[in-house]
Amino acid sequence: ANYEEVGHGGAAGFPPDLAELLAVDMGAIGKGQAGDEFSVSICVKDGGGPYHFDMNNKLRHLAQTHNIPHHVDIYTYYSSDGTAYWRAGGAAKVGLVGPGVDGSHAYERTHQDSLYHTTHLLARYILAG
Repeated sequence: ANYEEVGHGGAAGFPPDLAELLAVDMGAIGKGQAGDEFSVSICVKDGGGPYHFDMNNKLRHLAQTHNIPHHVDIYTYYSSDGTAYWRAGGAAKVGLVGPGVDGSHAYERTHQDSLYHTTHLLARYILAG
């Protein structure tokens, strides 16, 4: 939805006892970025600040343990629904992952491998509890 683009997509609607929130969004690729269009991107920090240290470590550990191709990245000029959630007063641990994507909005391009690896990491995250 376009709500993410104006900074309030993930701002409301979560249960008060939420422990963790894993946001899924595009992983920006290009000059200065670590990611590519073939892997899952784990964002440890974006324009809203760092994501939760334990969530970042959990995601990296799952990717390494299950041989999921991944890159750890920082998106200086980008914020996700996870950032909107925190800005709205959310207290849960937040992490961010997504397929490596070239371009944004009107014409986003990626490789099916990136979608597969992102889905694989999401499944491992859910199964890990």
